Amino acid sequence: MTIGKAINKLRSDANLSQEQFATLFSVSQQSVQKWENGDSVPELGKIIKISKHFGVSLDALILGNDNRIVEEMKGTTQIKPQYANIHDWEFYSSNLMTEYQQSIEEGLDIEAYKDVFWAAVKLPKDEHKKKIGDTLFEIVINAKQKEGYPYIEPSDLDSIKDLRKPYSYKKNAITNLESKIHGAWLGRVCGCMIGKTVEGIRTNELIPFLKETGNYPMHRYILHSDLNDEILNKYKFPFASRCYADTADGMPVDDDTNYTVLYQEIVEKYGRDFTPFDVSRAWLNFQPKDAYCTAERVAFCNFVKGYEPPESAIYKNPYREWIGAQIRADYLGYINPGNPALAAEMAWRDASISHTKNGIYGEMFVAAMLAVAAETNNIKDIILGGLAEIPNTSRLYKEILSVVDGFENGVSHSDCFKTIHKKYDEHSAHDWCHTISNAMIVAASLLYGGGDYGKSICMSVEVGFDTDCNGATVGSILGMANGIESIPEYWTKPINDTLHTSIFGINTVKISDRVKLTMEHINGK
Repeated sequence: MTIGKAINKLRSDANLSQEQFATLFSVSQQSVQKWENGDSVPELGKIIKISKHFGVSLDALILGNDNRIVEEMKGTTQIKPQYANIHDWEFYSSNLMTEYQQSIEEGLDIEAYKDVFWAAVKLPKDEHKKKIGDTLFEIVINAKQKEGYPYIEPSDLDSIKDLRKPYSYKKNAITNLESKIHGAWLGRVCGCMIGKTVEGIRTNELIPFLKETGNYPMHRYILHSDLNDEILNKYKFPFASRCYADTADGMPVDDDTNYTVLYQEIVEKYGRDFTPFDVSRAWLNFQPKDAYCTAERVAFCNFVKGYEPPESAIYKNPYREWIGAQIRADYLGYINPGNPALAAEMAWRDASISHTKNGIYGEMFVAAMLAVAAETNNIKDIILGGLAEIPNTSRLYKEILSVVDGFENGVSHSDCFKTIHKKYDEHSAHDWCHTISNAMIVAASLLYGGGDYGKSICMSVEVGFDTDCNGATVGSILGMANGIESIPEYWTKPINDTLHTSIFGINTVKISDRVKLTMEHINGK
């Protein structure tokens, strides 16, 4: 039953004319007629008033479920949370703008509810907003895909495999594997470090800052010694509170590097045949809630509430295609050198606990690229070899391929990055943190960086968006492709073989020790 039919039934059951109904809610008779005909829907304030007047739930009114009537709680104490104390990542109704945009991008037919979404966003953070969010989630989860949507994007592994497009490349014998693994670990850490300093900045401040400090085009770490009182007062970005390579004691705690260590621990505990459920238990046991962000935080809270994979990725998760899974891929690529299909399958086992569709594909893509990079340093082959493990009918596949095609057709790196900025708004949290926009930056930085480690990681940070994630991924792939010897000492020296984590019982580790354990996992020990 549509909202129009629900209103018609309420009015008819109450023996009210359209004119009488209109008078009750201070609207015109023509408005009521349009509601009932389905030509328009009431604004959110009117929906709430109708719900209260007739004593029916918002679910019953919006979804037409006549059995869901509001229960009277007179004389009963109601215990409610302090909604202001709930982090927005954990309160679905705080993220309805993201949910609407994400759903539209997935081709879900929810445009009729656009005004309800936008009006709900403006409500205070309370019980009413929660209930409206619950109702809108039911609408999203039951929405059909719009006719003519051009993409096919499954989340289950078998369907993903059915939509792959094979790619052949020249495979070299894998030699000096320990050097490649060491390069991947350290390349990831250094790439993360350069981006971590400015994580969250937008380019309208990043580029002027880099120019002012003599680091544009970017070619080195951003240093604490670059700062002075004038700079600190000029920019809104909190440079004073950031970590810097010239003052850090090794690599500081970061979720990008935490995950690499965490997944090594997962393989150590559960073996190479770990399941999505195993990963969900490890998340609960190895790190505190605050170590997880966006989709990961949602999934973590869903685990606590009893939701298991893959439902843990779906339930009230507006971040389901954000970058979180993509940054968890690396270790699964490290332990499968030359086997991108298995690397991607392991990545699916992980990604499916917190992400869907392109969120899953991002992790599969990166894990597969790393596996390919173990046997070739040809950048195009690495990228296309990674793409061969995800659906060629997906948005991610299309966008990455557009970057490769542009590179081959002579598009300059500046024009390539301008196109990414034009397609994706860095000032929108959704675009800034989405898998696709950042995966495009990774692919472009690899191509236009020409295999040069420093040039490539700097390029991936200078363009903005999720700087630490992209720097880490680019650095990891190039370190695997070219070995530890390809990374200049300038980048590795500040790290001092030291990686700090927030993983329970692990804390600080030596990167060289982690390399040795990786080799054991590769060799089946």
